[in-house]
Amino acid sequence: MTELKESEIKITDRAARRIREIREEQGIDNRTALRISVTSGGCSGLTYDLDFDSAKKAGQKDEIFEDNGIPIIVDLRSYLYLAGTQLDYTDGLEGQGFHFLNPNASRTCSCGESFSL
Repeated sequence: MTELKESEIKITDRAARRIREIREEQGIDNRTALRISVTSGGCSGLTYDLDFDSAKKAGQKDEIFEDNGIPIIVDLRSYLYLAGTQLDYTDGLEGQGFHFLNPNASRTCSCGESFSL
């Protein structure tokens, strides 16, 4: 991968810890980045997608960032929706999983899986 830039997408300590656990459980190299993207779907129109990726995709304008020791790859289109977002992880009574705190979202669905601008 190329040199990492400071990210406008923040990863909380809890989310970073869980990402590291998932990598270890699945045998994924620690240098492998977390790819965050926004796709059409969900009850509010847009949904978040998380995956692991080791490089920029050919023909796609990807940016590579780092926060809390986690490299992050985001395509340019998704980045426009995600700038200023914080990725958190919870395992409490409200459910277990990653949660996006996105200041760009004007509306989210009740399950928190999708949003709109």
